[in-house]
Amino acid sequence: MRQPIIKMRNITKMYSTETMETYALKELDMEIAKGDYVSISGPSGCGKSTLLTIMGLLDAPSGGEYILDGQDVTELSLADAAQVRNKKIGFVFQQFNLIDELSVFENVALPLRYSDEQLSDDTIRARVEDSLKKVEMGHRINHKPNQLSGGQQQRIAIARALVTEPAILLVDEATGNLDSKNGELIMQLLDTLNQQGTTICMVTHDPRYADMAKTKLSLFDGQINFGTQNYEEIA
Repeated sequence: MRQPIIKMRNITKMYSTETMETYALKELDMEIAKGDYVSISGPSGCGKSTLLTIMGLLDAPSGGEYILDGQDVTELSLADAAQVRNKKIGFVFQQFNLIDELSVFENVALPLRYSDEQLSDDTIRARVEDSLKKVEMGHRINHKPNQLSGGQQQRIAIARALVTEPAILLVDEATGNLDSKNGELIMQLLDTLNQQGTTICMVTHDPRYADMAKTKLSLFDGQINFGTQNYEEIA
């Protein structure tokens, strides 16, 4: 049986004001096995982004237990959370978040430059070249982001997420800023990466993309259900 990379038990996220309490997540249980490809779909406001920020250690739950790659990360300090996040988690966002002044090589190398591993320049170059090879962008290593198409920029963002060799790749609406053709190409790339062993959890409101995952989950009213639903996205 495959060991879980992520195990969540009774995860709750509550936001309070003087007059009311709002639950974004309510006693949520979820496991993601090593090597799995999971999609989480649902309408706007259902808690998808909240769940992803907690999974990525960008926010802490109000209650419950979160185990990441065998480590209890529920109540880490900000510094410890940042350290674990940099080692264990790769992020791919709707926005590419590339730095225009830096080359493709320099953008992809950034997570390694800020790592506490103190890697040699040769090791950094090898890691960057390997990540770019995985996304078929090695030939663009010296280009700047403004010399690339949107689809190419998203591939560079994925390479940057992979360069630390994370335990899991968290993908947040990765096709949102792409046309349908480039969106399909990015989804094909994610499928290839998963076949090569990368564990992926993808948040999407698009049922077409959600159905491409091995394990399909839906989120509604802060709770996880198995399978996808035909929710209409509400702006």
